[in-house]
Amino acid sequence: MVAFTRLFTTGLLATSAMAAPIVQQRSSSGKRGAAYNDIGTVQPLSAAGTVSWAYNWAMSSWGQALPSNVEYVPMLWGAKDFGGWFAAIETALSSGSNYIMGFNEPDIGSQANMSPAQAAGYYQNYITPFSGKAKLISPAVSSSTNQGMGLSWMNEFLNDCASCGISGMAIHWYGETADQFKSHVSNALTMAASHGISEVWVTEFALNADVGGVTNPANTAAFLADVLPWLDAQPGVSRYSYFMCAENYLVNGNALNQAGQAYIS
Repeated sequence: MVAFTRLFTTGLLATSAMAAPIVQQRSSSGKRGAAYNDIGTVQPLSAAGTVSWAYNWAMSSWGQALPSNVEYVPMLWGAKDFGGWFAAIETALSSGSNYIMGFNEPDIGSQANMSPAQAAGYYQNYITPFSGKAKLISPAVSSSTNQGMGLSWMNEFLNDCASCGISGMAIHWYGETADQFKSHVSNALTMAASHGISEVWVTEFALNADVGGVTNPANTAAFLADVLPWLDAQPGVSRYSYFMCAENYLVNGNALNQAGQAYIS
């Protein structure tokens, strides 16, 4: 999924600067994250203590600080970022990042757009050198079931990148029901285990109806209430982030909406 363009408007900055509402502290598995473009939207989620990490489809946090209880995780989105990668990732690691995420949906032409073999070569050149300094996460693939996409693409990539030092496998999912979601994640867990990988990250997931923003808050909240406890109960799922931490998705203005409240519960 394409990350939204950063917006630098007076109104947005003013909204981001407002004090976040007080949210009751809740227990957390430590798995839950925030996928964001506007860093100001992370605060309402992090106030509950259930969001422990965040990413922005980029290799830096754009010079802005996340809440102190939220770890920033950098990503090498694709070939467009190769030029500034090494300096940016050294900065991220020295600032406390413990993981590096691989390419964004390389199985889709409009995204990172790489064959499994190309991605393996790039991964070895740009990400594997940081093995030992951080845990390395695979590229994140779509949930397409077409041959050469989704988990099919991932299987080829992991075969080609068996010596890349990958600690975790990343996936995305967009679909219609909680049962479909659980089935897809279960298939990913099985595939990861077959390659000796013990961690799966679900770094984007949402109902198809909510790709452009939450359309039915009650329906989205019910979906999250179903899948979040299930994700927390899966020992092989290490981290996950709903798509996305943004206006009309999990927040409205500077407050959590119904879907956002469900996400931090």
